[in-house]
Amino acid sequence: MTNAITDVLIVGAGPVGLTAGIVLKQLGHDVVIVDSQSEGANTSRAAVVHPRTLELLEPYGVVPALVGRGVHTPTFTIRDRDQLLLAVPFDELPTAYPYTLMISQADTEKFLLERLTELGGKVIRPATVTGVVQEADLVAATFADGDQVRARYLLGADGMRSVVREQAGIGFTGGSYAESFSLADVRVSGGVPRDEVILYFSPAGLVVVAPLPDGMYRIVATTDEAPHDPDIAFVQQLLDERGPQARPAVVEEVVWGSRFRVHHRIADSFRQGRILLAGDAAHVHSPAGGQGMNLGIEDAVTAATTLSRVLAGEPEDLLDQHAAARRRTAETVVSTAGRLTDLATASAKARPLRNTAMRLAGTAPRLRRRLAWRLSGLDRR
Repeated sequence: MTNAITDVLIVGAGPVGLTAGIVLKQLGHDVVIVDSQSEGANTSRAAVVHPRTLELLEPYGVVPALVGRGVHTPTFTIRDRDQLLLAVPFDELPTAYPYTLMISQADTEKFLLERLTELGGKVIRPATVTGVVQEADLVAATFADGDQVRARYLLGADGMRSVVREQAGIGFTGGSYAESFSLADVRVSGGVPRDEVILYFSPAGLVVVAPLPDGMYRIVATTDEAPHDPDIAFVQQLLDERGPQARPAVVEEVVWGSRFRVHHRIADSFRQGRILLAGDAAHVHSPAGGQGMNLGIEDAVTAATTLSRVLAGEPEDLLDQHAAARRRTAETVVSTAGRLTDLATASAKARPLRNTAMRLAGTAPRLRRRLAWRLSGLDRR
């Protein structure tokens, strides 16, 4: 890798970096993809792939594998225990993918990496960026081992603590939620359907229950201090306090668990010279609505296709237009996720009014359709 020169250097090989690499390789460009981890993340944090994301990925040869592996859930519901407050139907959307696709991030990354490899690409690991310097017509990245890669452009897809963003001097404005979030992939019996993604509202905090392949469920919940490795008793307590009551869900096994803190931040700019940002390097927000990875994959596809046009000789102004448009989109998504989180964690005093308002809203077909368009990402076509 020493003193390599390439069209685009991509820093970060999660779903965002891998997607950008696939698009650029398929469009005929030289790409170097690096990641600081010695192997791909084996965790399963993101689990939702929305219809618009599948549409964007369709030209790049990964959708059949994703759709074949994931669970197709046609409805997103918001409930207060057993009370249905709002049902958002995806099955009437004008798309080839009228559902939320539930699939672990580990599977998504596996299929993306397989496609990248088919196209002749690879990920260089471990490769930790320690410095980024922009020159007149190139950007140079230096690595911890002293190697250097020079590229016409650099795409930072290296997550919330992005070294690329810091090296570019781009601010990351926003704040953090007081609560931590607990994640668990579990096997359960009882009152949880396989054809819905459910957001339960509760004074104790929100909990999301969603089906995954192999008969598992993803549980995401806010809590004051989430344990590093949630066990059966902890997840059972979450569901007992916040989930269904008439037919309680019984946790049989915790297959995997983790915790994280959620920030709501947006990069002050998505472009600085020859550097572009995408994914969590550019924006982070609450998991309510399952938008995070989807927004990042959108960033990747649009950044890569725009870079391809510029590399082919079109004006660099296209990159400014791309960066401004993606930042506006991120602001909208972060705001929506924040409102959902605020609604979910409303105080006990505000809860009856909130529930009444949401039930009334749920009787309006136009509002349900509008929510489906927004959550599915189809409003960003």
